Amino acid sequence: MAADSTAITRDERIDLRERNPKWRNDPVRIEMLECINCDACLRACPPNFGAIFNHGADVVIIPELCSGCDKCIPACPVDCIYPHPDWTPETATSSSSGDWWELPHSDNDPYV
Repeated sequence: MAADSTAITRDERIDLRERNPKWRNDPVRIEMLECINCDACLRACPPNFGAIFNHGADVVIIPELCSGCDKCIPACPVDCIYPHPDWTPETATSSSSGDWWELPHSDNDPYV
């Protein structure tokens, strides 16, 4: 992606697999070993970000779609969602795990 362009809409971020560079907050992550799969975070995630998905037995956050708005953190009854300040596109699990990118726009996408 060119340095002067910005993936603003959710669809653009999905197509480019890129986080909006203007977002100042770190994305958040779910600690899978603590998660009880209640989906409260998924329901709290604003649809214009639409970053949280059921992925098999897990609930995952795609960092490129997460603005770091933190609306999911207070919704979590077991406090298993944490800021992810060390996330970078180069180290992103979701960027290297292509199956996470099959979730947006699929039948399993709760935001469409």
